[in-house]
Amino acid sequence: MAREKAGSVKVTWSGLIIAVQSRIRLMRSFSEFQHSYLGYVLSIEGVRGSKPGEFQVAVGKGAHEKYHFRAGMELSGLSDPVSDRRLETAEYYKTSGVRIEKDGSGPDNEAPPFLGVPPDLPTYRARGHRRLDPRTYSAKCSICIWGCEMPVEIIVDHWNPSEKQYRFETFCYGPLSCKLYKAGRIRTVPGRRGMVYEEEDWVDEQMTDHRGPDD
Repeated sequence: MAREKAGSVKVTWSGLIIAVQSRIRLMRSFSEFQHSYLGYVLSIEGVRGSKPGEFQVAVGKGAHEKYHFRAGMELSGLSDPVSDRRLETAEYYKTSGVRIEKDGSGPDNEAPPFLGVPPDLPTYRARGHRRLDPRTYSAKCSICIWGCEMPVEIIVDHWNPSEKQYRFETFCYGPLSCKLYKAGRIRTVPGRRGMVYEEEDWVDEQMTDHRGPDD
């Protein structure tokens, strides 16, 4: 079922949350990078419109502060289809009309992958992340509150900001001692005139060196 609203089509959806992760966008320009902390992504097993299956819905930080989303909750809402899939991992955003059908509260996992209620966005920012192998993310970390798949916008030539590339990268904000963690290959970033920047291990170490092994 869809509803017309302000020139767009709002999609009604409902289902069971199977994962909640942070919604963070990454901007790269050769060796420089900047994050935008936008909210959270809910992975839901349910129905959107008349189509059953698994889908992803983006919600804002205010909604998370109000409802404390976590795996196991049943809920419904209204969302717009994402207009540019290069900039979002979710299929739907601009979410409104959220209704919690079942709280689904339960014990948090004490071992990875970690479930429970994700922390606020400043906590993610303060913790810092390490690159995470995409295959490990898909197989083991896509339901963990510390895993994150980010849409990445790359400015190839800072003298010509309109020249951009897009991709997705996976990261881990979790404990440094996590036994599931694998860094994967060093990432490269294209630059002007064919130059390539390699983001070596020291970048991850610098991002997380304020944390202990179990933090």
